[in-house]
Amino acid sequence: MRFGNPEYFLLLPAVPVAALFFFLMYRRKKALLSRFASPLLARKLSSSAGPARYILKSTFFCLFLTFAIFALVRPKFGVKMEMVERKGVDIMIALDISHSMLAQDLTPNRLERAKFEIRKFINLLKGDRVGLIIFAGESFVQCPLTLDHAAAAIMLQSVSADWVQIQGTALAEVIKQAVKAMSGTSKRNKVLVILSDGEDHEGSVTEAARAAAQEGVVIYTIGIGSEAGVPIPMNRGGSNVVYKKDKDGNLVMTRLNPVTLEKIAIESGGKYFHAGTDLDLTRIYNEVSKMEKSDFGMTKAVVHEEQYQIFLLIALIFILIEFFISERARKKAVWKGRFE
Repeated sequence: MRFGNPEYFLLLPAVPVAALFFFLMYRRKKALLSRFASPLLARKLSSSAGPARYILKSTFFCLFLTFAIFALVRPKFGVKMEMVERKGVDIMIALDISHSMLAQDLTPNRLERAKFEIRKFINLLKGDRVGLIIFAGESFVQCPLTLDHAAAAIMLQSVSADWVQIQGTALAEVIKQAVKAMSGTSKRNKVLVILSDGEDHEGSVTEAARAAAQEGVVIYTIGIGSEAGVPIPMNRGGSNVVYKKDKDGNLVMTRLNPVTLEKIAIESGGKYFHAGTDLDLTRIYNEVSKMEKSDFGMTKAVVHEEQYQIFLLIALIFILIEFFISERARKKAVWKGRFE
């Protein structure tokens, strides 16, 4: 089962709160009545408005509230195939997985935070094709351009800093890899998003970015990490963390290098975003959504059917039942004599 608006699950605590409110109100009514009448007289006065009806009305209202919240979260179950027209932009996301991305100036570290933000970014995409490149001292395509955003997110989830043996940050190589991966598409509506701390160990990035621009690739770069410098954790033994050191035994510090990333963005006609320790890809999505869309033709798509109507109908039934239940029972008057 999927949900269109899962954030509305936050309203579920309102149900026990409402139940507690009804309980306290009932106790308050009893306490007020006992202050003005004896227990025997109070029972006679409230004989037609016993606790059973109050509990029943309260229960139906809580059920209404529960099903109304489930209608708001828009449950989706059951699937169908539909032919849909796809229009969008080709987006390659390049993720730096060098050991410097294990630095913990972002929680839990740079790499895991970047993966989390990329998943959020993929979820925002509509008809765009998305692909994934991972890189350090070398790069390779983890996921080719695809309209299957769920598959791309699954491939991203398994990415680890141990996948690339050659360490470093070869930004020029990843740009060339991305251009090659998008070479079969038109010379427009192509985007490369690079997430890195910018510590380039290869050079020649300016030429690579310029060549990418000639192929119609616009590059957006996101600088991750602190410019002050933080150590790189390598091995963990229980609660102990071992940090990377150079051959002289000095602690190796990694820091964000925005200059290289800025050059790449300028040369390709894109933009550089200084994320630092506050990474958010929403700004990139806003930029991409303004671009002219390419027509990817008709394709079959699995559509999860909206089922909120069922929950809304049940909620309406419960509130109507609650409305028509009287708090007082109707009693027929029976003649028992004048002196009864």
